[in-house]
Amino acid sequence: MSLRPALPADFGFIRALAQRPDYAIYITDEDEARLAFYAGDARHRLLIWEQDGARAGYALFAEVGEPSGAVELRRLALDVAGGGRGMAFVTALTDYGFSELGALRVWLDASGENLRAQKVYERAGYRLEGRLRRHWYRPILGRTVDLMLYGMLREEWMVARGLAAPAL
Repeated sequence: MSLRPALPADFGFIRALAQRPDYAIYITDEDEARLAFYAGDARHRLLIWEQDGARAGYALFAEVGEPSGAVELRRLALDVAGGGRGMAFVTALTDYGFSELGALRVWLDASGENLRAQKVYERAGYRLEGRLRRHWYRPILGRTVDLMLYGMLREEWMVARGLAAPAL
């Protein structure tokens, strides 16, 4: 399992995932021009997750380099869900956010209706930090849904990975 920068040849894969009916209610599909912007902009990281040399998912980090040290894990999707892959994917992305991007805090959100994602985020060590009620309009649903905000601090990540002893 590895993460690598997305290339233009990956944009079709990314869009195909975002357009799947099971993901479209949770993920915004963006055109190739926007994906190219993300791939080339220093404040973003558009990544492909590979397993056994094949594309298995993608993710988008935003707010890279902000003075606050907070980095948003804005979008993520797997080609095949289940079997513990979501947990491995979120763990790899979290590690990347802290170790490669130097984040002091990694945060993400989930639709209030995406219980599977919420469960994975919590199992990965993210804490529910808030709920924005009727906040996110989803055109495919024709309605607004709650947005759940999750976050993890660098210190929490370090303790979870055995990199530091908890403060007394």
